[in-house]
Amino acid sequence: MTVVGHIRPAADDAPPRPERAALRWRALGLAITLLLWTVVLVLCLVPLALVLVISVGQKVEGAGWEWGFTAENYIRFLVGAQWPAETTFLYLTQLYWSMRYAVVASVIAVVTALPFTYLMTRQSRRAQALWLVFLLATLSLSEVFIVMGWDIILSNNSGLPMLFAASGLTDWLKATGWFDVLRDWGLANPRNVKFKTSEFATVLTMSYLVWPYAVILLYPALSRLDPSLAEAARTMGARPWTVARTVILPAVRLPLLGAVLLLFVFLLGGYVAVTVFADPAKHTTAVSVYEHVRGSTLNAPFGAAQSVILLVTAAVFLVIGHRLSRTSRGGG
Repeated sequence: MTVVGHIRPAADDAPPRPERAALRWRALGLAITLLLWTVVLVLCLVPLALVLVISVGQKVEGAGWEWGFTAENYIRFLVGAQWPAETTFLYLTQLYWSMRYAVVASVIAVVTALPFTYLMTRQSRRAQALWLVFLLATLSLSEVFIVMGWDIILSNNSGLPMLFAASGLTDWLKATGWFDVLRDWGLANPRNVKFKTSEFATVLTMSYLVWPYAVILLYPALSRLDPSLAEAARTMGARPWTVARTVILPAVRLPLLGAVLLLFVFLLGGYVAVTVFADPAKHTTAVSVYEHVRGSTLNAPFGAAQSVILLVTAAVFLVIGHRLSRTSRGGG
């Protein structure tokens, strides 16, 4: 018996197998892209939109709030709650301290990380890898853990002030006149040096928090720097500072600016270090936001308005930094 098989002819419009596989991968890529955009919209834009909406709402007596459309919260931030009868700049002052802490701490972190990172890039690959692993490991420590550690170090009873007194350094500072200078700076009381509460301790802790980030941000640019340029400058008789000023700094000026801006934005919302080390009169907008949203004040619309202003401040500095980088790149 003869069995006759039926062979179905291929459709004329069916694409070849390689093209069908490419179409499947393209569809998969499109689906992943849509999923990522959905995640971005849900996790980023939706909370931002809610904060914007809440910031124009109205507080209700009894720690509640209701939907509305008013600029009262923003006016309060700029000129105070009693305006126009009375004008106060309490919240603008808090924004000033937010920017001051963030600028000073980010600059200190980048300036101190620059020579360390440069020397690290001149070591062997194995040594560089070990340093990078160590720095990445330090990033696993929480901000609370680090601040509490500095709280112990700077404590008046068990930290550096006690060591100053026990070693006789406090007496030496009094004998040389430096103790009075420290008192003028708010770093000493009538008996001994003190670091809590002070702007010095606040900035020191905040710069320590972001110092590993500064090293990691500067590492790629400094590792790509040609060592022969510095060697040629030293061969021609240039001193180390001249080499750094004329060779190294111009080559990494844009990464330096970018690192300062990123760390500034990161520190602009710093909370734990400010609450532990800063004087209450020098608290920041981030502390005020928490007090109005979760603290004793319970005024969510005003807290949301402060958050929006803090976000706008960060965006303005990023735009300024971007324009400066473009100008510098064009001039270079």
